[in-house]
Amino acid sequence: MSKRAVEIKSLAGARAFPPLILVLFHFCEGRSYRGMDEAICSTSWWHYFFTCSKWFDLPVSRGYVWVEFFFALSGFILVYVYDARARDFWNGGAYLKFLKARLARLYPVHFVTLITMLLLMWTLNQLSYWGGYLSIYHQPWPPINTWPSFVASLLLVQGWNLFPWLTWNGASWFVSVEFALCLLFPLYVMLSRGRWWLGLVLIGFGISWLTCLAVTSRHGIDITYHDGVFRGMAGFAVGVGLAMLYRQAKKSGVDELPEWVFHAAQIAALVYLLWATYGTGWSHTVNDLWLATALYVLIFVIAFDRGFLAKALATKVPLRLGEWSYGVYMGQTFWLQAIRYFEQRWYPPGDTMILGARFSDLMWWAEPFLLIVICIVWGAALTKAIEHPAARLLRRK
Repeated sequence: MSKRAVEIKSLAGARAFPPLILVLFHFCEGRSYRGMDEAICSTSWWHYFFTCSKWFDLPVSRGYVWVEFFFALSGFILVYVYDARARDFWNGGAYLKFLKARLARLYPVHFVTLITMLLLMWTLNQLSYWGGYLSIYHQPWPPINTWPSFVASLLLVQGWNLFPWLTWNGASWFVSVEFALCLLFPLYVMLSRGRWWLGLVLIGFGISWLTCLAVTSRHGIDITYHDGVFRGMAGFAVGVGLAMLYRQAKKSGVDELPEWVFHAAQIAALVYLLWATYGTGWSHTVNDLWLATALYVLIFVIAFDRGFLAKALATKVPLRLGEWSYGVYMGQTFWLQAIRYFEQRWYPPGDTMILGARFSDLMWWAEPFLLIVICIVWGAALTKAIEHPAARLLRRK
């Protein structure tokens, strides 16, 4: 038997933050961003920073790009883990075992969150019937939930260009694409057995493909229900290529380089990430590619588990949040839609004075960050009560 791959802790910890950025993106995209029209802002620098500056809006408005981190990370980690067993995917039941292992990881939380969305819709619709008002699901721009899309979600194919909208647990389009990538994985893992230069080819191919999608989509790489599979294939290819370069770097003795080399590489990667976030304009343009490539670079430079950033990500808090990250991501839609109900039925008028301030002013910043806390707690519950025990049970079966 091949030796089990050692966990790369920095990458496990790095999973902590993308879902939180995505939660803020989904919240702000539907309820406007925290910044205001600079023309009406106060001349006070303090007021300007907290109401008009782009320190918050620019990274959050491109939150969807952080899905690229997960696609590339999936390709990287799966090749890293299964590299030595690449030939087994074409012999016997290794491929089936791989699919079972991946579904045991992905499906239980997906199924539970899908059912919670069904229950939420039924509950809010019933309350609207009793109260004589329109449910959020009967508004002009409701979440679009149909029985065909429910069945497609059960089968994990809802993100395969079957519907012209996100449906039920909208975030699960990512899991649907991950399932497609698992089906295609034997092709990727065989390519990963090539020489290091083929890794460069895969990275170039993935970025070129993603560029074509960004140019033709007319809204950058915010690509989900339509062509999300192709977006995933491109990012996954980049991750596979990065894993091949990582393997070659390990063979070449990169691990023996002085610590300052890793510090410098990670500083450069963070500078590039900050520039890609704050220096390339607003979201939903082809400039999204700068941030995507910055995330690819980040994966590679922290993967050696050396350097200040890698060591910070390998500490207790990021590792725990990383463990909960899948639950945080998958559980967010429930609360995003529940908030719409609370805003509709329970919030007081925006000009209600509370503690000397208008309610709308208090909630302007409190609401998104309370949402983050709720999603973390909910994600932890999904991880501990559903993901881990269900995965153990399914693997035994």
